[in-house]
Amino acid sequence: MADLEKMPFSRRSLLAGAVALGVAGSVLGSGLAFAKESAPLQTGPAPDLSKLARSKVELLAPPFVHAHEQRTSAKPRVVEFRMVIQEKDLIIDDDETHIHAMTFDGSVPGPLMVVHQDDYVELTLVNPASNSMAHNIDFHAATGALGGGSLTIVNPGEQVKLRFKATRPGVFVYHCAPGGMMIPWHVVSGMNGAIMVLPRDGLKDRDGRPLKYDKVFYIGEQDFYVPRDKDGKFKRYATPAESFNDTMETMKGLIPSHVVFNGRVGALTGKNALTAKVGETVLIVHSQANRDTRPHLIGGHGDHVWATGKFGNPPEEGLETWFIPGGAAGAALYTFRQPGLYAYLNHNLIEGVALGATAHFQVEGQWDSDLMSQVEPPSPIK
Repeated sequence: MADLEKMPFSRRSLLAGAVALGVAGSVLGSGLAFAKESAPLQTGPAPDLSKLARSKVELLAPPFVHAHEQRTSAKPRVVEFRMVIQEKDLIIDDDETHIHAMTFDGSVPGPLMVVHQDDYVELTLVNPASNSMAHNIDFHAATGALGGGSLTIVNPGEQVKLRFKATRPGVFVYHCAPGGMMIPWHVVSGMNGAIMVLPRDGLKDRDGRPLKYDKVFYIGEQDFYVPRDKDGKFKRYATPAESFNDTMETMKGLIPSHVVFNGRVGALTGKNALTAKVGETVLIVHSQANRDTRPHLIGGHGDHVWATGKFGNPPEEGLETWFIPGGAAGAALYTFRQPGLYAYLNHNLIEGVALGATAHFQVEGQWDSDLMSQVEPPSPIK
């Protein structure tokens, strides 16, 4: 075995993570290829931002989002975040199917981070010593260094601080990307989330008129690939390393066992339903780090939709269903006009209904019979 202490940091981290898993052959080789490319990177000293205002944000677990201004007249600032990587056992359905989840801050998806365009995002990423693997973070909103992935590789017991300027407005995915086959495994084990970069003057419709929202919810769609035994039952493993080979074979089939919102079947339905009132405008941020998805609000619409999530582009209006490609996040505004239960789901109905990608909105208010009414109740055919 090579001397780890003499290796460049990024290569040493990836090798240590792979060895901890007991992963060899092509997986280890592809991970080292990633490290070899990234190791020579020299970024130079970080710029002095001591004259900029700073704010420290406490992140919230999805579907909730930390407090923020929708528009600002202030100058760009440094926004400080801290996320702790948690490797944890996660139950993903009512049958108590278990996976070894990899998470940012303990939730699937990780928290939604909100800043304004031209703010600086300063993230402290913590990998506790109790974890078993090396991790990092790739921000689709960032420019250079594999989205920060080559600058944030941390072994268990280490932390790293990354800063990037949020130059592009929109909603963007972030995810773990430690190299080779570790990338898809970490992503489909739950290690992904989103960041929202708001225009400094706020959201606008396609004619340039200002838009605002009363509430914002973050829905992260997750595909899981749980191996089955010879009898068709979901398998459970003592450690992540023990599950790796079976999980990789299941993943290569490209057929998920579960497609869920916010980490498990039913996470946002029933008693966990999202709430709103008639007349309230809700911004729904929806990410899928790995597969395409087709959000649809049954009984409602997308009044203003940024399907690929980029606020510099004019939103589409009045959509029934919109398409978010894998590896992207989208956003949709809707003002509720009727009370009752709304289902928000992936309109691949097999995934939405049979595999779990459904959420509920429970809306309070007065019914508008002009919009809909039952003219005659069910009765025998005459």
